[in-house]
Amino acid sequence: MRRLLLTSTLILAPLTVSAEDAALILGVERYERLDRVNRADALLDAQDGLRALGFGVQARANPRGAVAHDLAAAFAEDAQGAERLVVALSGHFVTDGRRSWLLTAEARTPSLFGVREAALSVESLLQVMAARPGQSILMLAPADTRDLDETGPLLRAGLGPLDIPQGVTVLRGDPGDIADFMEDDLVAPAADLSAAIGGRSDLAADGFLMPGWTLMPGEVQDAGTDPATPDEDRLTAEAEAWDRAESADDAEGYRAYIRDYPDGRFVDLAEERISAILAEPNRDARLAEEALSLTRAERRAIQSDLNVLGYNTRGIDGIFGPGSRQAITNWQQSNGYPQTSYLTRGQVNRLNAQAERRRAEVAAQEERERAEAERLDREYWSETGAAGDEAGYRAYLNRYSEGLFSDVAQQRLDAIEAERTEAAELADRSAWGIAAADDTVSAYEDYLTAWPDGVFSDEARDRIADMQGPSVSDDQIATARAQEDRLQLSGVRAQLLELRLRDLGLSPGPLDGVIDEETRAALRSYQENQGLAPTGYVDQATLVRLMAGAVSR
Repeated sequence: MRRLLLTSTLILAPLTVSAEDAALILGVERYERLDRVNRADALLDAQDGLRALGFGVQARANPRGAVAHDLAAAFAEDAQGAERLVVALSGHFVTDGRRSWLLTAEARTPSLFGVREAALSVESLLQVMAARPGQSILMLAPADTRDLDETGPLLRAGLGPLDIPQGVTVLRGDPGDIADFMEDDLVAPAADLSAAIGGRSDLAADGFLMPGWTLMPGEVQDAGTDPATPDEDRLTAEAEAWDRAESADDAEGYRAYIRDYPDGRFVDLAEERISAILAEPNRDARLAEEALSLTRAERRAIQSDLNVLGYNTRGIDGIFGPGSRQAITNWQQSNGYPQTSYLTRGQVNRLNAQAERRRAEVAAQEERERAEAERLDREYWSETGAAGDEAGYRAYLNRYSEGLFSDVAQQRLDAIEAERTEAAELADRSAWGIAAADDTVSAYEDYLTAWPDGVFSDEARDRIADMQGPSVSDDQIATARAQEDRLQLSGVRAQLLELRLRDLGLSPGPLDGVIDEETRAALRSYQENQGLAPTGYVDQATLVRLMAGAVSR
């Protein structure tokens, strides 16, 4: 349903224009993260007709936020000298109930406080158009609100109520219907737009509209050449503009190219580069550092300088990874530089100067500490090792194991130990000679008392055992061995024997079922305690006693 605001404003519709009129056409059909809007970019088909009527047109299909803002700013500048203003917007719209925005191509699920960077304000465009009452038309083609599944808090899909300035006409309709109106009715020279709008049930009108309203001039200007076929001069000018943008290689340069050539051959590439530049806030600093062409060795030197100054780069490998970048950032912060994490030649020189000064300070401090440590070392030696005795040498080495005189002290201690060892060996041999000469149990016991770990201690114990042990004849041993062989003591039987000996407080060795020398020694001890011949073999008498003891327990 159409809502019409009729005014008595006089409409001026001259047949020629004294200044270029201004138009802004933005259609977002392909969203990067939101649903597609069918035919949203069809609005751009009317731009050639507008140019033929003398309009300067800022137009772009599927613009990202920065591009849409730049084109809108260029339109606002053009509008200052224009007589007629035409704006057409198509795509996803959102509103907070008071303001409305067109979402641009990179928009995510919109939120109230994040909508501005990836959206264009409808109210801002209405403010620009308010300067040309009676000669401004805004056409809005919002997508079906059902196509925008989700919005953030305080927002909803679609257009909100518009505060339309006096003299501005606002048309609303589906993207296809608005596109058809623009291509057929809007660009018709001297067309009665009020009649054209009134004859369409698919469009809703608000704001200014009165009978006989004519917006367009009555003549089509001579473009000189077919607008569909750019002439060589235009292609050359566009190429020069692109060269200038690439030479500057910054966001403003690429935006200037897009403003001048919104349908140019390099627009998509320009938008990609703008996005890359905006996504990397320190891009200029990175490019400046890359221009230094630092070698691997120079990068290692920089990492070394940073570490000397206390900025940990997590390695000195000539590769500027996250650790090095953080160290550079911290150094820049401490020195009042922008914290870009990238270095300039001047910063490299200053960093190196600071590091060399720090190295000199550290070297001087180390020399002072070395001299002081040497002085203390010498003083301690004069009070300990210089006396020439064992106690002094040991005291010095306890304090200065790697000191100036540690080698001297250790050599002298070794000499003292060698002399002591030689003297001890002489005394040991002398004591053994006396014991062996006497060859009695008491003599050997006296030797062991004086030299429990002496060179001949094992031999002394063997002699005592031989001299104190009961005598067993070879026949007794042979008889006992034969009896044991018949018993076939091995495996579990031998383990039971070892277990019985252990229970009696003897030491038969491991309970492994092997009758070894330890087991034999335990048997001899048991046999001696029982008044049996200590053969060390399990004869019949020994077995009876052992088993009887086991039963009696």
